[in-house]
Amino acid sequence: MKHKVKVTVIDKKLYPELQKKYCSNPEAGACPCYNVGDEFVFYRDGERDDFWHMGINTLTKTEGDPDAVAGGPKMPFCSEAWDAISRYIYAGIEGSSIMRSWMKDENTMIACCSDGTRPVIFRIERIDYTDEGSAEEGSTQ
Repeated sequence: MKHKVKVTVIDKKLYPELQKKYCSNPEAGACPCYNVGDEFVFYRDGERDDFWHMGINTLTKTEGDPDAVAGGPKMPFCSEAWDAISRYIYAGIEGSSIMRSWMKDENTMIACCSDGTRPVIFRIERIDYTDEGSAEEGSTQ
């Protein structure tokens, strides 16, 4: 059994009152690195090691310009997002439970980056599959 991890952007928040109060650019707006609905798939096998490349070229679905999305072909994941979600990605691609006893499905975690004025919220899912390539969803969702 092999394991891959799917990361999906499920929401983006914006707190303009905090940006106005604390940011050097009070009109910075929402995170420009990700779009709601963006999907990424991480592999770690003999051919690919997406984890050690900070997710560059893991983007599989976007409504935006792939070249402008972190995790697309030109940019690795944003460092704030990577710091928050990389531990769950690593656990998943190694076949471990991502979040036992906290989430309904131990192979799924909901996490967000640490940008306090414009956080991005991610769903991280471990997916188990065989060498033949057939995927068995690690999530019940």
